[in-house]
Amino acid sequence: MKFLIVCGGSAGHINPAIAIAEELHKKSPEFEILFAGAGKTLEKRLIPEAGFDLVNIKMSGLRRGFSPRDILHNIRTIWNLFTAGFRSAKLLKEFKPNAVIGTGGYISYPVLKKARAKGIRTYVLEPNASPGLAVRMLSGIVDKIFVTYKDTEDKYKHPKRVIYTGTPLRSGFLSSNVITENAALYTTGKSDVPIVVSFWGSVGATGMNNKIFDFIERNVKEDKFKHIHAAGISGNAEAMKERLKNLGVTEAAATLVDIREYIDDMPSVMGEADIIISRSGASTIAELTAIGRPAILIPSPNVTENHQEENARQLQKAGGAVMILEKDCTGDTLFEVVSSLLENKEGLKKMSDALKSLLVSDATARIVDTVLKDSKT
Repeated sequence: MKFLIVCGGSAGHINPAIAIAEELHKKSPEFEILFAGAGKTLEKRLIPEAGFDLVNIKMSGLRRGFSPRDILHNIRTIWNLFTAGFRSAKLLKEFKPNAVIGTGGYISYPVLKKARAKGIRTYVLEPNASPGLAVRMLSGIVDKIFVTYKDTEDKYKHPKRVIYTGTPLRSGFLSSNVITENAALYTTGKSDVPIVVSFWGSVGATGMNNKIFDFIERNVKEDKFKHIHAAGISGNAEAMKERLKNLGVTEAAATLVDIREYIDDMPSVMGEADIIISRSGASTIAELTAIGRPAILIPSPNVTENHQEENARQLQKAGGAVMILEKDCTGDTLFEVVSSLLENKEGLKKMSDALKSLLVSDATARIVDTVLKDSKT
């Protein structure tokens, strides 16, 4: 059997897609799996590293502004959508998949639409609390929609097509060796220096990196915890390291601050954290429930439908996270919240338990079993 998996350019779309592909290979190494992406940097890195073949179909998203730059971008997007249809049809004709699975992102729309027109079984995953534009457009086309949150069927045109599965996770987040000897204080009871881990997604965010630098500077002065920060693949890491040198805190920073471009070993790094500071994309939310680490969530205000804020509110409501809107976030605010949380080990334990209660550990298997069951009918 052949399966085509389509994912957008962010880690939040790519990692669930890889998890699904790995689960398919567990079911049968003979299954042939091909990825289709939009030609983004992270796709070209993560998918081949996971051992899968990738083809690229140029695609871009819509912008909601009306500046000349936004209008020009949207004209290009319409052209890309037009040409993506032809490329999708050619790919489907050549590869002949038994099923096509999309994990979100604009590239999912033209590929899944063409696949459904050809009578191929189609599925789409919506890991956010509310569906994005691409999934909404596909919800009346695909055979089934996999969702992360319970009782969200009424947000889709065809509620009977919606299946609650949870979000697929990379295998590392579900393995027992995630919790290391340096794991959180409230779990081990150790008196080691606490560890804070922060990241803004795979690409990073310059504005938030500036705020986290103020946070780093405060911690260097007060020496309260070790801090691992992923600045993103857009070159911010070196700039932040240079700023540390200019402050003359190189020696202290070497002990307290570990600035990286990207965290490749995310399961083990998150497993060592006492507190995680991050955006609230769907993949990150799922990883937090698996790792059970209390979080401070700062939703990105720049995503379509503001779905990150809704994701963050779900975790805050459950008691596993504190949400701070970006407009209210400063380095000092973050430092005070982190310091307060670290002083309350019992509170951290309750947050950890609340997160773990939300985990759907067999999400990937639910999706793959559904797809394989349908393929036999």
